[in-house]
Amino acid sequence: QVQLVGSGGGLVQPGGSLRHSCAGSGFPFKDYAIIWYRQPPGKERELVAGIATIDYITNYGDSVKGRFAISRDNAVNTVYLQMNSLKPEDTAMYYCNAKRRESQYWGQGTQVTVSS
Repeated sequence: QVQLVGSGGGLVQPGGSLRHSCAGSGFPFKDYAIIWYRQPPGKERELVAGIATIDYITNYGDSVKGRFAISRDNAVNTVYLQMNSLKPEDTAMYYCNAKRRESQYWGQGTQVTVSS
């Protein structure tokens, strides 16, 4: 059974930090690029960060560059998204996506709310 489970959301004050995790099972996790997306209330989904497979090349959305860091540990089939210097505009539902060619899987969303 394929599973992609996101965790680590929550409520945090502006300037704070959170770490998301995205754990996969039931498919060859190491062969899949992992991408984090988010969807703020009333807005379109946007790319947050992605990490490739073997070479671990990363890319980030412009709004999070320098604040967020994505990493992966294929030994435990998990990708991490470290979010620092959080802003109210980072408030959104965050989703992880595993993609390889035409195959992809989605994790359930996890809510991040940045508010004082």
